[in-house]
Amino acid sequence: MSTNVLSTSAAIGFGGVVQEYLWNFENQQLRVVYETLGKGSPLLLLPAFSSVSTRLEVGELAKLLAPNFQVVAVDWPGFGESSRPSLNYRPEIYQQFLEDFVKAVLRRRSVQVFNTPITVVAAGHAASYVLQLAVKQAAFSRIVLLAPTWRGPLPTMGASQQIAGIVRGLVRSPILGQALYKLNTTQSFLSFMYCRHVFTDAAKITPSFIEKKWHTTQQPGARFASAAFVTGNLDAVREQSAFLELVKSLTVPLMVVIGESSPPKSREEMNALVALPGVRSVVVPGSLGLHEEYPAVVLEAVQDFLFS
Repeated sequence: MSTNVLSTSAAIGFGGVVQEYLWNFENQQLRVVYETLGKGSPLLLLPAFSSVSTRLEVGELAKLLAPNFQVVAVDWPGFGESSRPSLNYRPEIYQQFLEDFVKAVLRRRSVQVFNTPITVVAAGHAASYVLQLAVKQAAFSRIVLLAPTWRGPLPTMGASQQIAGIVRGLVRSPILGQALYKLNTTQSFLSFMYCRHVFTDAAKITPSFIEKKWHTTQQPGARFASAAFVTGNLDAVREQSAFLELVKSLTVPLMVVIGESSPPKSREEMNALVALPGVRSVVVPGSLGLHEEYPAVVLEAVQDFLFS
């Protein structure tokens, strides 16, 4: 595996040092873009999976954390400015990536001892991957989950694995797939989805904001990982019991931040999570995009947990 870290000036970030990590998976090299800001102990900041997933969604939160941590925010493979090849995107890819990235980029930054566990703040669907790695090895010293989810949109709506697989295959197809993807990433549709379950303040969903999100969805190869997420192929667990079992197996402190306006099904899952013994939780304004919509509120809610 390559652990080369190269600087790049072509990327657009949130004010940090933008770099690329060349990662090999199944004899294919992927370019993964990440950004570092601040000084201090390393803190990994993971955006949620979505059609518009990018490290910029956690950029404002990174700025607020930077005075106390060396924050590293990453574009997941298949999303943001990272490579978007036509892979069969599935949990094994992201499980291996997260393990390799933490070892190659994060742990070597520790100002204490090499391989010292680090702090991680993860949004949305990144939760399962963080929990799995935390159970597998002592990668993290403390974990914050922001509006955590474990099930993709289509399965949440009740679609069977068979139906989800058919939809995924259609979106991956050369001509029909491109058309279907474009229909589901129009600026009007993105605006509708943000209003429905991502943001709570419609005034923040401006035309320029949506245009930036739309540009993210239109990058070459963007439909492949997006289709995998929407159809549940990036669900690292398949049952609520498996997700909760990961939390029960943790040996490090965990805090969960919930948006008070979260969609009902997602809120039910989050409530089940925070009902477990030892899980600290807080409810703040917002929905599934609370980390992007209310970064200062999120920081205030978690700072005692992070700095203790």
